[in-house]
Amino acid sequence: MSYAKLDAHCHALGALEHALAILGTDEATNMAPGGGESRAEAMAILSGMYHRQATDPKLRDWLEVAETEDLSAEQKIAIGELERSYINMTCLPSDFVERKMRTSMKSEQLWRKARPTGDWNTFQPALEDVVVMMREEAAMRADVLGLAPYDALMEQFDPGNRTATINPVFTELKTFLVEFLPKALAAQEERLAKRPLKALSGDYPVERQKALGLEMMKAVGFDMNHGSLSVSDHPFCGGVPSDVRMTTRYRTDEFLPALMGILHETGHGLYEQNLPKEWAHWPSGKARGMSIHESQSLFVEKQIGRNPAFWRFALPLVDAHLQESWTMEDILPHVHQVNRGKIRVDADEVTYPLHVILRYELEQDLLSGRVEVKDLPEAWDAKMQASLGISTLDDPKNGPMQDVHWPSGSFGYFPSYTLGALMAAQQWAAILKTNPDVDEQIAVGDFDQVNAWRRDNIWSKASTASTPEILRNATGEALNPAYFIAHLETRYGK
Repeated sequence: MSYAKLDAHCHALGALEHALAILGTDEATNMAPGGGESRAEAMAILSGMYHRQATDPKLRDWLEVAETEDLSAEQKIAIGELERSYINMTCLPSDFVERKMRTSMKSEQLWRKARPTGDWNTFQPALEDVVVMMREEAAMRADVLGLAPYDALMEQFDPGNRTATINPVFTELKTFLVEFLPKALAAQEERLAKRPLKALSGDYPVERQKALGLEMMKAVGFDMNHGSLSVSDHPFCGGVPSDVRMTTRYRTDEFLPALMGILHETGHGLYEQNLPKEWAHWPSGKARGMSIHESQSLFVEKQIGRNPAFWRFALPLVDAHLQESWTMEDILPHVHQVNRGKIRVDADEVTYPLHVILRYELEQDLLSGRVEVKDLPEAWDAKMQASLGISTLDDPKNGPMQDVHWPSGSFGYFPSYTLGALMAAQQWAAILKTNPDVDEQIAVGDFDQVNAWRRDNIWSKASTASTPEILRNATGEALNPAYFIAHLETRYGK
């Protein structure tokens, strides 16, 4: 029976995916600096093994036969998603996959060394190699998939979404944000004139922050028996659903960035932990794509974590761990503070999408050759000044060197962040329609009903439909930026 053969095949691929995920997470968190070259070689070889198995020609025959067998609805969906995955995998030859792994890991490791000092000249050649490689990959994928090169890359992170749909949404959002940001800052200044911002102590030992973060993770539903929290240069959520590896980074002079980073990554972790376990080894049982993933992380960070109702629950815990006595009036201006800043991961809800749209535009320019890597600092600075009114030209580490995505070859990933924010606001609006008491539940630390909605409508769906289909089925309509715009106006306007 071909379905049984495919099931065994998916189990074998799952074991390799598991190994690569844990090795990659360890490389970013615990590996000694001298281990980089050997780790890159090991992961390149494993990636090649995975790719050769995933693109074995006999799979085509098995898929064709399996489609004629008596299968359940779930099995038919699984076969369809495996076929989609197979087509995307066979776009690239195994030798290219190994070369990509070596090139991207070399670039990422060099990025970690060069970023702290903003050494753009040292990093530039490595990024140039990555961009050349990504242009090659985009061309190969576009030829097979019948998509535009950038859409072909984006399909790997966000199946079903296309620039033709995203561009008008982002144009509308960017226009709104550039106009709204000065208004939000003026409203904030007016509020602070009436009640000045209370300075927090600025003395937050890492261990206390970590203990607080762990308690928050558990409170919102994260299963610590199948996950952990550590430190990395760039916060991320990795590992596998049965062993979720989350990271954050700490500063001892403030605690909100680390806490919000933990809440963000916890949203990713909750999604992974609640995917359907019986289908975990099939592509249909894995996370759909990065915009849905980001909608879950931003749901926890923004819709929950910056909700005043959440702070009625969280503030006593924050006080207990950090040993300060604050009121809601003290903490909320910090939680809702809006600033024109250079750093995407530290940005507030209002400015964050502008950071993402900048990258979305630039990576398309890099891919097409409209911008070359050597000109990236100037191109980045021009867009930053146009949208946020600040310059990064003399500060590459906080300009085009600040993210790990391009060094690691993740082109087509960035739009997922803002798509996720839009989707999170739309999901929150859908929850409010069926559960108007959600704020009161969150205020007492009860996340059961909000998690149940997400489990039923998002988590359990895994990759059984496209990103647009899952959103439409969950909320009753296609992606609509009006919910996010209304959310910002309510929370940050006058």
